[in-house]
Amino acid sequence: MPGPSTEHDPAAMRRSYMAAGLRRRDLAADPIEQFRLWFGQATAAELLEPNAMVLSTSDGRRPSSRTVLLKAYDSRGFVFFTNHGSRKAGEIAACPMVSLLFPWYALERQVAVIGRAERISTAESLAYFTSRPRGSRVGAWVSQQSTVIGSRTLLDQAWHQMSERFARGEVPLPSFWGGYRVEPEEIEFWQGRENRLHDRFRYRRSEGLAAGDAAAQPERLWTIDRLAP
Repeated sequence: MPGPSTEHDPAAMRRSYMAAGLRRRDLAADPIEQFRLWFGQATAAELLEPNAMVLSTSDGRRPSSRTVLLKAYDSRGFVFFTNHGSRKAGEIAACPMVSLLFPWYALERQVAVIGRAERISTAESLAYFTSRPRGSRVGAWVSQQSTVIGSRTLLDQAWHQMSERFARGEVPLPSFWGGYRVEPEEIEFWQGRENRLHDRFRYRRSEGLAAGDAAAQPERLWTIDRLAP
């Protein structure tokens, strides 16, 4: 009797990572600057949506993950947008510690972030909302995100009804939609290497110093450690 096919066997799937590697002396003192460098390289490499990141949250009992899009970042953290009634928003309210993962496979890299998520101001959310395509702004009004719906037809009908409602004016910012900023406490940069001996460097925020602390130098604000692969 023939054995199971190995054509799609995940255990048989292997790829050797042959990148030049990542050295401690080449790292920026500030992880946001290091992220800016890698994000720029991912963008220049024309990766498909280099700003896509896996957001993992928890309600205190069970974790959940989904892909969201990074829409801004600076010394304060990483920003994404969502419906405040969504599952992710509810879990953030219950447990604000979250993780982000940028999987840049083509570059044999990934960046992992652990931090606290907090809502950004209405003014910041409005500034981004008005920059979105009109169809996306209408869509924000339509979807009661993460709730059960009967069919795609109902969703499409709701979109057309809402589109007609705002046909003669601007689409306002919904009160139930906005952004979150993840203030990092740890950021890890991972570079694939031969023989699975990957390069991993973790930045950890020093105790008592907050993101954007103007009085702190990067060397004081962050501790950098090499981690075993």
